[in-house]
Amino acid sequence: MIKYRIKGLVAATHTPFHSDGSLNLGIVEKQAVHLLATGVTHAFIGGTTGESSSLTLEERRALAVRWFEATSGSALNVIVHVGSNCLADSRNLAALAQELGAVAVSALAPSYFKPSNVATLVESMAQIASAAPELPFYYYEIPTMTGLSLSPSEFLSQAGDRIPNLAGIKFTSSNLMEYQLCRAYDDGQYDIPFGFDEMMLGALALGATGAVGSSFNFAAPIYNRLIAAFHRGDLTAAREEQMRSVLTIQKLAARGYMGAAKAVMKMLGVDVGPARLPCGNLDAEQAVTLGVELEEMGFFEWVKP
Repeated sequence: MIKYRIKGLVAATHTPFHSDGSLNLGIVEKQAVHLLATGVTHAFIGGTTGESSSLTLEERRALAVRWFEATSGSALNVIVHVGSNCLADSRNLAALAQELGAVAVSALAPSYFKPSNVATLVESMAQIASAAPELPFYYYEIPTMTGLSLSPSEFLSQAGDRIPNLAGIKFTSSNLMEYQLCRAYDDGQYDIPFGFDEMMLGALALGATGAVGSSFNFAAPIYNRLIAAFHRGDLTAAREEQMRSVLTIQKLAARGYMGAAKAVMKMLGVDVGPARLPCGNLDAEQAVTLGVELEEMGFFEWVKP
């Protein structure tokens, strides 16, 4: 086990594209500056929000290299997501992440040929983690995307001896019973950052200290206030901030979350371009309408640093 504890917010970053869908790596530095200005301590690159399944291996390598160039000497820590349906590609990316100086790597499970049991999942993650043995490794639990129904707490019980650099689980699931089991396993030795932005307050009540989320790209001040309110015991204020999170995400999800979220980034001055197919995008009129609705509900005031 490699102990690593994530504190505060980790933004699951967008991969920036030009209008033709090609990588626009010149925007990465602006993304990093924006995150630091809004109180984010870590960037989780090339994950679900980063549309990793729509990137080639070479694009994912180029994205990682650019993030480390852009954050060199800064206070922003970078975690590299390396999961893929191809374990060899995952190992390639993990080795690169260690070479570049990532603070950790993470991987979701293969989701086309799915692991049929926990033992196979552990072996798959072990192969990936062994390519970056000096880095903390986080298994990425996200059943809504992988379709896996395997128990993450059972994963911990089987993985400890097989994955020496296992740090914990990036827990992007609404199953708060399993979240508690994961946090409690082996007297809380593993780090379990929470990944469901709309339920952060519930996770804080269960002991969460770190969170990984897509909406931290554009709404980090909401969550920083939520965390501060919770720790000072002001549950009324914490609930208000959580509802702002819920209302914002609901508004974006109704239009197709990925494309809408990228449209919001452009509204905030960080143009990360369109989403790649099969994700959809807003047309110009839809983006204007979204902006008006967000303005009317107070979003742009809520997210001021």
